[in-house]
Amino acid sequence: MTTNWKSGNEQSANQKSTIQQTTKTSATHTISGTTLSSWSLQQKLAMITSFVILGLMLAMSACSKQSSKSALVGVSSPVPAQGTSAAQIAASSTPAAGVVSTSPAKKTRKKRPANVTYSNANSGVSFLYPRKALLTSGDDAKSDLAAVGDVPMNFIQPGGASVATVALPDNAYPGTDFSSAFFRVNVNRNVSEQECEHFAFVDTRNADGEPVDAEKAKIGSAEMETTSSFSASAIKQVETQYYHNYENGACYEYVLGLGTEGFATEGGIEHVNRDEVFAKLEKILATVKINPVEQEHVAEPTSGGAASGKE
Repeated sequence: MTTNWKSGNEQSANQKSTIQQTTKTSATHTISGTTLSSWSLQQKLAMITSFVILGLMLAMSACSKQSSKSALVGVSSPVPAQGTSAAQIAASSTPAAGVVSTSPAKKTRKKRPANVTYSNANSGVSFLYPRKALLTSGDDAKSDLAAVGDVPMNFIQPGGASVATVALPDNAYPGTDFSSAFFRVNVNRNVSEQECEHFAFVDTRNADGEPVDAEKAKIGSAEMETTSSFSASAIKQVETQYYHNYENGACYEYVLGLGTEGFATEGGIEHVNRDEVFAKLEKILATVKINPVEQEHVAEPTSGGAASGKE
């Protein structure tokens, strides 16, 4: 009996010992699991905190760069004038959509043409002449020119009329004996085509004093008859060239004239180049065009008096 009791006590003791060891082991496992669980959470918190700090640092860096750019823009931008509204500043600084900002184009001054067109409907005459030249027409075209005086028409029949005169500027050839030069148009409807080939005044340029017959000349596309005259004195020299052309049932006369201040060359004055002057006048002549003109028909008188229109 005694032996059996001891064995039971020993068993009880062993059981208690086993229970205690199991409890310790469980406690140890519990502590160890709690520690592991706590350490994982701390790691998570540390990682989250690191990411938050990194994000804050990036945001601060971006803000600092943006503020530096704003500062640079503020320095380079012009200061708006007092009284300028915010809307005006925004409108001036913001370009319109689709519009490319360019500097304003400079206005180029158009050059006027060097020549001017003259046209006369009654005679059908039109030509070009220098803009700086002086144009007169009608009765004013008969006016005298300096150092030339009155230049007569060279038709063999009376009835001629002056249409227009172009006078070159008096200062066209400075430092020379040039006084005046002109281009003139006359027309005579009382001259036939055969008579238009002749001139009232013959050419007296021959040194022997004998007259020189008229010559043919082609000016532009027109065939013309031409002659010239020359007169001189101690005060002035006058040279004229005449051209005749028959069109529109009329004889057209073109006169090219040059006047100089005599033979004197004192004070450094040189003789003007006559060929150069006449070449300029011939350029005007080369532009002459004769447009068709309606002729007035005069009814021939009938025998027995004026017709009454009824028999």
